[in-house]
Amino acid sequence: MTWLADTATSYDTVAASYADFVSDALEKQPYMRAALALFAAEVDGPAVDVGCGPGHFTAHLASLGVDASGVDLSPGMVDLARRTHPELRFEVGSMTDLPLPDASVAGVLAFWSLIHVPDDAVPAALGHFHRVLRPGGLLVIGYHVGAGTRLKTQGYGHPMRVHVHLRQPWWLARRVREAGFTVEAEWSLDPENPVSQAILFARRG
Repeated sequence: MTWLADTATSYDTVAASYADFVSDALEKQPYMRAALALFAAEVDGPAVDVGCGPGHFTAHLASLGVDASGVDLSPGMVDLARRTHPELRFEVGSMTDLPLPDASVAGVLAFWSLIHVPDDAVPAALGHFHRVLRPGGLLVIGYHVGAGTRLKTQGYGHPMRVHVHLRQPWWLARRVREAGFTVEAEWSLDPENPVSQAILFARRG
């Protein structure tokens, strides 16, 4: 699929610059840290950070005591994550064909990675999240709130070609429920921003 290849190539290109950009991001985002702390407190077993990028969220979860690993579509990102966090496990893979066994994890974190997945492929990704989670496992998704899609051609000082899909909370919650989850909470971040962010918490039945 073209969007998969474009996304992987784009993040290969920006891997080092993106890692610099997010290196201290969590220090400035207390509500994001709170979401990750809640995830860590609620997950009883291994967890996977899907769309892990350079591994900054994965490493933060590990610092909170989670047996965390990462999966990313971009080989460049995975290589960088492995070099930066050699004590953690990172693997190349797509959330639309997640390379994990059934019921193998207690938590799935997908922070601002589903935003690059087109609407018609979202059910497949959510289906894989459901498949790899144990019964009662926790899914946490961070995403951009809005409507429509924009093509991002520049980012982090480099050319890119990725589509960024903005979504309304009701739209994503409906798809999550249709995939077999119970939505437990939704947090709105920076709601007065024209393109705000949100975090959805859901539990596998």
